[in-house]
Amino acid sequence: MTVHFIGAGPGAADLITVRGRDLIARAPVCLYAGSIIPREMLDWCPPGARIVDTAPLDLDRIEAEYVRAFGAGEDVARLHSGDLSVYSAMAEQMRRLERLGIPYTLTPGVPAFAAAAAVLRRELTVPEVAQSLVITRVSGRASAMPDAERLAAFAATGATLAIHLAIHVLDQVVAELTPILGADCPAAVVARATWRDERVVTGTLGDIAQQLAADPIPRTALILVGRALGAADFRESALYDTDYVRRFRGGGE
Repeated sequence: MTVHFIGAGPGAADLITVRGRDLIARAPVCLYAGSIIPREMLDWCPPGARIVDTAPLDLDRIEAEYVRAFGAGEDVARLHSGDLSVYSAMAEQMRRLERLGIPYTLTPGVPAFAAAAAVLRRELTVPEVAQSLVITRVSGRASAMPDAERLAAFAATGATLAIHLAIHVLDQVVAELTPILGADCPAAVVARATWRDERVVTGTLGDIAQQLAADPIPRTALILVGRALGAADFRESALYDTDYVRRFRGGGE
């Protein structure tokens, strides 16, 4: 018996990996976060599978599902939205499984920031504009941010910022970033990227909050901020330059 943690992607059912889909199709038990994973994803489950929405469950009850499946010798497909590596609340589950001696695997998924970039038709790293991406959030009820991981500190680097779990404090985000990046710095809010009810708002730090004031987005949105979002007159990468010698084009090692 194995618990298979699966990154289910940002929303659209066909953005799950082939490996993730196949694991779901073989598992007699499926645990999924019902508030942020579409029901269509469950169509991959085999007939008669035990399907459990973990949205109303606390960690102890989720653990109890693992223990029950372990005792029955049943594999579990455990679906988390986006990718497992960030903000998945998976670490504490793995720690409990290790303590219980229950084996598990990890299958990555398409992260929210990648889906948002695709929706915006933007590359988040642009030559000589921004070559780094900071994935971050703000303090919330689930956990506080470490003192050193402040938005202002990240903004000072000039990196593109992908700010999760912060749409409810958009005014605070704007107030903290504007003195460093300027009111004209491009910003975007992408809500439920790749879902049928996807919503995109683009602008600048100077107007993004005002645009959303009349019709707020309550949750499940990503805030992107950085000069790369609006870059147009930028230097082309040398990677495909005719004078760039590389072994795959007949020169160099």
